[in-house]
Amino acid sequence: MSLSCVALACSPRKEGNTAALARRAVEGFRAGGGRAELLYLTDHKYAPCRACGACNTTGRCVLRDDAGPLFDRILACDRFILAAPIFSMGICAQAKAFIDRSQQFWANRYLLGRGLFEGANRPERRGIYIGCAGTRLPNVFDGAVRVVRYFFKILEIEPVAYLCYPGVDAEGEIYGNPAALQEAYEEGKKLAADG
Repeated sequence: MSLSCVALACSPRKEGNTAALARRAVEGFRAGGGRAELLYLTDHKYAPCRACGACNTTGRCVLRDDAGPLFDRILACDRFILAAPIFSMGICAQAKAFIDRSQQFWANRYLLGRGLFEGANRPERRGIYIGCAGTRLPNVFDGAVRVVRYFFKILEIEPVAYLCYPGVDAEGEIYGNPAALQEAYEEGKKLAADG
């Protein structure tokens, strides 16, 4: 049976650079024999975490919006691709607000002592982070990578690649970097074959 993948493009620009790279990774995943869907975070309405603490006792977020069904899709897949640009030296606000809603999974794991997939027979989950930054400042991706590592750990996803491209800012600028587009495609393909 082929592996399934969800790619989540988090830029507010659907035609942005990270979205273009996510599309290439999805193409590679499909070429590798997997089933993949690309979702745009901007198509979904969700509120930021309220820090109400309800998930600390229930393991579920009390907010009812599009974040819940999005997490359900991410939890159901075998592979995950997160594509989010750098804004102001950190992961974009759209992605961060969504990631903050994963507090419920942290509560499940560390407060309630439950794994996400206890007793489930499924392949080890793996994922890729894709990011672009307009600047070439040293360490520009460090904060985002830390956040992504946390997010993947909470969702029981092993990160296998961090595809980070500095100096890419204007919409569509990534198309001037065929090596980056090819790398995204190849990493997507490897993700599908890495069972």
